[in-house]
Amino acid sequence: MPYPAVPRRVKIGDAAAFAGTTPRAIRHYHAIGLLAEPDRGGDGRRRYGYDDMIRLLWIRTMADAGIPLDDIRAGLEGGAGIDQSLARLAESLAAKAAAIEAQRAAVRRLRAAGSPLGLLSPLVGDRLRDLPPGSLRTADLDTLLITERVFGPLGAAAQADRFVILATRPELRAEEDRLTDAEAALDDTVSPDDPRIEDLAARRCAHETALAAAVAGSGLDETLDLLLDQEDEEIEEKGGARMSVAEAVTKMPYDFSPARVRYEERVIDLLYTADQADGTPQTC
Repeated sequence: MPYPAVPRRVKIGDAAAFAGTTPRAIRHYHAIGLLAEPDRGGDGRRRYGYDDMIRLLWIRTMADAGIPLDDIRAGLEGGAGIDQSLARLAESLAAKAAAIEAQRAAVRRLRAAGSPLGLLSPLVGDRLRDLPPGSLRTADLDTLLITERVFGPLGAAAQADRFVILATRPELRAEEDRLTDAEAALDDTVSPDDPRIEDLAARRCAHETALAAAVAGSGLDETLDLLLDQEDEEIEEKGGARMSVAEAVTKMPYDFSPARVRYEERVIDLLYTADQADGTPQTC
């Protein structure tokens, strides 16, 4: 059986196929001076010899490793810059590997949870894991997602305790629902001076005070304090807040009416006043 003839030179298409690239890429290497122009045949087309192919193979192998073309040139010419390029590349690949592993972990949590709860950090998800199915509202998950974005996993974990209480205390959940409906009614038809705003703010303050007392009575805050002592630095490194609270407030739209804005301000004022009451029970 005769063997096929071995060519002395090949056309650009054959060179590209052997090197695992494209004619367009090879032309680019020529244009930037990374690969010298080869001799041309009688038809005016490029013909690549053995040395050309060796150079092309080195270029493709280094490019496949992620080395920038400028650094490939330096490496092929014996420059010292290739070491710095490799160091930068190693750092970049390590960061990409960490990002991929974080994505894989998120997918594992989502599959294990069987719900969007798996997209929250493990610290938050673990605190809600034992709740009865359906007891955590979609709006609750939305709120936790926002809180984790602004305050990080620790802030969202503290807020998760609030939802645990709401899921296990029907009377508090009922009042939460009533307040939520009343707050939604503070639309643009309501004046910011409406006296109902003050009454509703007082109810919200009293409700939040009752929730805080229920959290304290459940011991949930004690377990959170333990986590803070043991894992504070590790948690913040893995998923801390990515922007300041002030910056986040300007970037998260809520489309509140003037009446709703006034109401939210009054709730904050009342909660702050209650929290500053030294040695006395919190009242709103």
